[in-house]
Amino acid sequence: MTDNPAKAPSMSLAGRTALVTGGTRGIGAATAVALAQSGARVCIVARDAAQVEKMVDECRALELDLSGASADLSRIQDLDRLFDRLSLSKLDMLINNVGTNIRRGAADYSREEFAAVMNTNLISAWELSRLAYPLLRSSSDAAIVNVTSVAGLTHLGTGTPYAMSKAAMIQMTRSLAVEWAADAIRVNAVAPWYTDTPLARGVLNDPEYHAAVVRRTPLGRIATAREVACAIAFLCSASASFITGQCLAVDGGFSAAGFDGLRQDG
Repeated sequence: MTDNPAKAPSMSLAGRTALVTGGTRGIGAATAVALAQSGARVCIVARDAAQVEKMVDECRALELDLSGASADLSRIQDLDRLFDRLSLSKLDMLINNVGTNIRRGAADYSREEFAAVMNTNLISAWELSRLAYPLLRSSSDAAIVNVTSVAGLTHLGTGTPYAMSKAAMIQMTRSLAVEWAADAIRVNAVAPWYTDTPLARGVLNDPEYHAAVVRRTPLGRIATAREVACAIAFLCSASASFITGQCLAVDGGFSAAGFDGLRQDG
């Protein structure tokens, strides 16, 4: 046995720097807080400058090391300028979380709407990962976590472009994990089911729809953003040092359930 069995697994992120996209709401905000509470220096990016400033002020009031910048990550020009604006000299963790959706039938999408979903969800993660690569390669323990969705694993009726973008993120996770393993960059993903976030509340506020989601969830409730954030923090930590190329479903058992005619729902 080469490991010290008396040494406890570490969830500390002290001394490490993280970049979280979509960091002012929902899973992104919860992740930024969770990483900062674990000791990391965190930089958030979001479109709304006022919300970025509000998030930074709230976290600094809690003595958390958090800064931020505003950018529209669906625009390639904002992506190209982002790292210059952030002035990051080091980066150990990249959380590709920013996402959007337009819920409608496939035949009803305009080309502009399709591009907006793909650029926000997929292209931003692809480009940011590549832009971050030189800094991550210089880290002794780098981690990328892509926030996907169970919509990338199975049909949910949330919109085909959204599902396409999330499925592509999962494959990107696998491919980059293998390609960048030699650079000590671990790449993983989390795939949440319905979570209490502003993006999901539009449908979860419908009592019948909410009840249907809960019935299909073995744990019998909606996830909190904090629960997804804790899974992300784990994948960034030394406790996950031999995990790469994986997609962790944070879904209360939804993706494992299939059909059980004897199970009592509701």
